[in-house]
Amino acid sequence: MANSHKESLQKDKILRDSNNLNIYKTMQVENTKFVAVNYTLTVDGQVADKNPEGQPLEFVCGAGMLLPKFEGALIGKEPGDKVSFTLEPKDGYGEIIAEAIVELPKTIFMIDGKVVEEMLFVGNVVPMSDAEGHRMNGIIKEVKEETIMMDFNHPMAGKTLNFEVEVVEVRDVTPEDLAPKGGCSCGCDHDHCGDGCEGCGEEHGDCHCH
Repeated sequence: MANSHKESLQKDKILRDSNNLNIYKTMQVENTKFVAVNYTLTVDGQVADKNPEGQPLEFVCGAGMLLPKFEGALIGKEPGDKVSFTLEPKDGYGEIIAEAIVELPKTIFMIDGKVVEEMLFVGNVVPMSDAEGHRMNGIIKEVKEETIMMDFNHPMAGKTLNFEVEVVEVRDVTPEDLAPKGGCSCGCDHDHCGDGCEGCGEEHGDCHCH
């Protein structure tokens, strides 16, 4: 009788220990989880972008903040896991669209009746908007006497993206995580991913957010 009681107590302890292990089980990356990662993006053999030290990229998995294939490569990973993967243009920012390279008159760059010449140089990223008011960034490709050649393709269009990612944190989402922050969803403090798309291209045009 005493042995049966002892065995029963041991079974209860095993069950309690098992439950405690489940409580402290490490979370894995999955949809609706808050995720923080360190990343390095390499393009054409050069480091194109990486998060600042101590400032990991934070996002809610499955919320549409980042490229789907980027998130997909992290599914099932836990804090401390490291993964390397490559995204072809079709899974990144698409191929270069010839129609997105246009010739514009210099007159559209006039302020107070005068063309702002100091901003018209090759490589400059100029925030602009279309007829419907949609904001976009254009890169100056060529400056002519009366016109400017502008490229409205994403800076990473046509590029193969090579990522090295370390998962730093995975946890349940809080209301604060879902609140609009007014900045770029890729982790930088710029607005090129949302409605405030303002000139992030020259610094973070290679971000992997959208």
